[in-house]
Amino acid sequence: MVLKDIKDDSSLPRSSGGFSKSSPPPPEVEAVDPYNRKISPDSMLGAEKVQKKPGGWSAITFILGNETLERLGTIGLLSNFMVYLTRVFHLEQVDASNVINIWSGFTNLTPLVGAFISDAYVGRFKTIAFASFATLIGLVTLTLTASLPQLHPATCNSKDPVSCGGPNKLQFGILLLGLGFLSIGSGGIRPCSIPFGVDQFDQRTEEGLKGVASFFNWYYMTFTVVLLITQTVVVYIQDQVSWIIGFSVPTGLMACAVVMFFAGMKLYVYVKPEGSIFSGIAQVVVAARKKRKMKLPAEDDGTVTYYNPPVKDSVLSKLHHSNQFRFLDKAAVIVEGDLTSEGVPANKWRLCSVQEVEEVKCLIRIVPVWSAGIISLAAMSQQGTFTVSQALKMDRHMGPNFEVPAGSLSVISLLTIGVFLPLYDRVLVPFLRRITGHKSGITLLQRIGTGIVFAILSMIVAGLVERVRRTRSINAGDPTGMTPMSVFWLSPQLILMGLCEAFNIIGQIEFFNSQFPEHMRSIANSLFSLSFAGSNYLSSLIVTTVHKFTGGRDRPDWLNKNLNAGKLDYFYYLIAVLGVVNLVYFWYCARGYRYKVGPQIGDFEEDKSFSDVEMSSKKQLK
Repeated sequence: MVLKDIKDDSSLPRSSGGFSKSSPPPPEVEAVDPYNRKISPDSMLGAEKVQKKPGGWSAITFILGNETLERLGTIGLLSNFMVYLTRVFHLEQVDASNVINIWSGFTNLTPLVGAFISDAYVGRFKTIAFASFATLIGLVTLTLTASLPQLHPATCNSKDPVSCGGPNKLQFGILLLGLGFLSIGSGGIRPCSIPFGVDQFDQRTEEGLKGVASFFNWYYMTFTVVLLITQTVVVYIQDQVSWIIGFSVPTGLMACAVVMFFAGMKLYVYVKPEGSIFSGIAQVVVAARKKRKMKLPAEDDGTVTYYNPPVKDSVLSKLHHSNQFRFLDKAAVIVEGDLTSEGVPANKWRLCSVQEVEEVKCLIRIVPVWSAGIISLAAMSQQGTFTVSQALKMDRHMGPNFEVPAGSLSVISLLTIGVFLPLYDRVLVPFLRRITGHKSGITLLQRIGTGIVFAILSMIVAGLVERVRRTRSINAGDPTGMTPMSVFWLSPQLILMGLCEAFNIIGQIEFFNSQFPEHMRSIANSLFSLSFAGSNYLSSLIVTTVHKFTGGRDRPDWLNKNLNAGKLDYFYYLIAVLGVVNLVYFWYCARGYRYKVGPQIGDFEEDKSFSDVEMSSKKQLK
């Protein structure tokens, strides 16, 4: 695949004078943010009355501690959820898969709401605080479904759990209630946790920029450690010891996370909400529509005057006027009556600045590329559903006494990422740099496209392995459907999926963050969550459609609860075919994309904070 690296000089840095040392800290009755704006002290429990030198690594310690414990709690409880739904709630694998996909999709939509509420009304601290309590309530509720006999179906001694009675309406309703609280919690924590950590540093100084880069490294490093712990230790406790203990441990860790978050209240920097960026996008669209009959010259000949004031202090780079999507330029054209005597817009829904227009253009340029990532993420989501179902019917022993939990197999993907990324950064990138002349070896879009190819290969290999597994299981004749075949036959598809994540997921994280203006990165993080939401709903749609239409009369459907009677390999091939179609669409979108170039902040090295992150980046959500 050849993707052109077309550059658009639409982003130029502000003068280096903007990076001078910050002024002395304000009195204790005032709070400060990284840009030295004064903030009123009317906040939750007086939390915004900070000490003389708030923020920095003293505050980050509490933020990272809270984040680590919170992720240990939520991911630890849900990492083995497919097994919980089939073994304890006796759901069929299709129903369990749909519950997980639909809930995950909804959970990945809520960060958009959380980002809006945080930016427009209450700020990041209050949003995270409220969301943390919601998460804790959700975890307690799900722990109760495992602990109280009245809240889950009766224990069944059958070797095939799906032949047992399923949950009643009350039991299923309590389960969904717990998941709903977790969704609310994720909606507040996911879009605000990283920005709240960044708020603790003064990004106008080189020291502050280094602190931000180091924070990203620590953030993703702890995330990877959390994933490894939850996929091994926590899953083993749930699988081999007790579901009650396996759920209680994550819930207790979440309670510790809440305590630790509030313990750092006096040290945090609190940035006052300045209004949601979503309203600015709406204003540009409405203003351009109101002036839709205006005729713009084909070339900028000076006959049209654009509203182009200095940017706010919170904006660290100024976007210059570009020639793409010129219909939006009308929103920034000054006509009679648009400006007051003070030179400010009389109506923000009729006149917007060039900066605001260019920010909307950034979003429009990225959306087609973003949409192409959904199908490859749909392939990745199979790790937590049907791959687990396969593992449950295979030999999972390592030695005579240890059995690998089915939910722990995704550790193979994590180990692949951990081994491959250093090799990629230290070996492949320098080698490719000599060939292509590009500082990163390949462009971000080429990296994402490579990840899509690995997702396709993973699904093809998964289909081939399932065909072999089903044949051996049928020949073995075990009435429970067990296969005399090691579970590590699933390793090739998981390794390929790990390579998909190393290229595609991390490439998307860097792409979204580097191509948006820095103060719009909350939207970038929301878009990434939205990608997972789209993939979850797409997976649920595919599963439901295949389950409904592939069976008939005496012929079982592809996703039959009896894996040996179904055709799970055909399902994997279907996703691979969709991946090929998606790859063509991605190539079409990517070949004409114009990269935003130039330093992101001041006169420091371009994309410095992102190149430091790449080595340790990991997917944000599962």
